Amino acid sequence: MSERSHDAILATERSRRCRAGGALLALLAVIAVAGHYVGVFDGARLAQGVPALLELMGNMLPPDFTGWRDWIAPLIDTLAMSVAGTAIAVIASVPLAFCAARNTTPSTALYHGTRNLLNFLRTVPELIMGILFVAAVGFGPLAGVLAVGLHSIGMVGKFFAETVEHADPAPIEAVRATGAGPAQVIWHGVLPQVLPRFLDVSVYRWEYNFRASTVMGLVGAGGIGFELIGSLRILAYREVFAILLVILATVIVVDGIGSALRRRIQ
Repeated sequence: MSERSHDAILATERSRRCRAGGALLALLAVIAVAGHYVGVFDGARLAQGVPALLELMGNMLPPDFTGWRDWIAPLIDTLAMSVAGTAIAVIASVPLAFCAARNTTPSTALYHGTRNLLNFLRTVPELIMGILFVAAVGFGPLAGVLAVGLHSIGMVGKFFAETVEHADPAPIEAVRATGAGPAQVIWHGVLPQVLPRFLDVSVYRWEYNFRASTVMGLVGAGGIGFELIGSLRILAYREVFAILLVILATVIVVDGIGSALRRRIQ
């Protein structure tokens, strides 16, 4: 290698490092400005909140589990909401994903339309959807299922579409070379590649949806969140802490089941 080539490589490397350093400094500056804007660096204000937080924690101890029997049914409702909402999202997201992936969509217009639909569903938070569905179908778990499921379509559909777009093109072209139609190409060339990832994303989303379902009760959509907000309204902090511990224990169990399912999938 000539000296000139060596110098060119060093110059390119220095330029790359300078750009990376500049980008990092810019990112840190944005974080600092955002933190200052929302008061993260307001030490005096944060210090004032410490005594109130300690007092609140003191009021929560010891946890009061006397009403635990009344929490079993709402907890089952929450678990059922997460399962049903995830199932709705996965079933609806599979066809949407193939419409929102460049390598499988029938047309550009359908691609952009589906992508915009998924963006819209991701934009509206679950709680807002919960309020809308409570107004539409009334109080109870059904409103929570529809809210969690519809919002999840936006995220699950996007992940599914990205997975389809990253599928290996060689098997797809091999199936097309046999004269197979679009549906056969998807069934034999794409789906076998993406199915394990689809299942993995579905399990992750179920774990997330259980957490999301716990707060659906805040808007009247049933579940353990309804019991939690009820205790908060009457300032029963010891009972609130007990419900939070029950939710934490259930989340740990759900995460364990999800981890076991992912290991079986892999």
